[in-house]
Amino acid sequence: MRFGLLFCTLFASLTFLSGGPASAAELVSFQDRGYRPGTVVIKNSERRLYLVLGRGQAIRYKVAVGKRKKSWTGSAFITAKYVEPSWSPSAEVRKDHPNLPKLIKGGAANNPMGVAAMTLSNGNYAIHGTNRPNSIGRAVSYGCIRMANRDIRDLFQRVSVRTPVIAIP
Repeated sequence: MRFGLLFCTLFASLTFLSGGPASAAELVSFQDRGYRPGTVVIKNSERRLYLVLGRGQAIRYKVAVGKRKKSWTGSAFITAKYVEPSWSPSAEVRKDHPNLPKLIKGGAANNPMGVAAMTLSNGNYAIHGTNRPNSIGRAVSYGCIRMANRDIRDLFQRVSVRTPVIAIP
């Protein structure tokens, strides 16, 4: 376990130094105690997602969160991972946007899931990329966590199914 954590921290540092695929993310100090390495922590008020590395460090990503009365808090875990997922709008989204098609194929320019998605155990929510990069840093979704496509690619490689996800206000 220690080797894995050390490797992850070293890999994250090298990736950031090289300006690699995680260049939009930051290696930061993370002093919130009680989160195990590998846990994803979403801070809704900051509009940031943290991947806890341990030893007081995390990788921080800028995200879009749920709009007023749509954001969620609590705990979940990643149930599945998808590359270029198709998207079907929920009943709530269809009510607000009745002209949306019933299904948007993965990889389509108008697919709001972006390049990848990870579904969560707490219902119709996911952590996913976006075809609207200007929404990052805002409270605009129906509860999903949106990431820049380059950031979801990076996080997607670092986590697995069953990874714990904690969302706090």
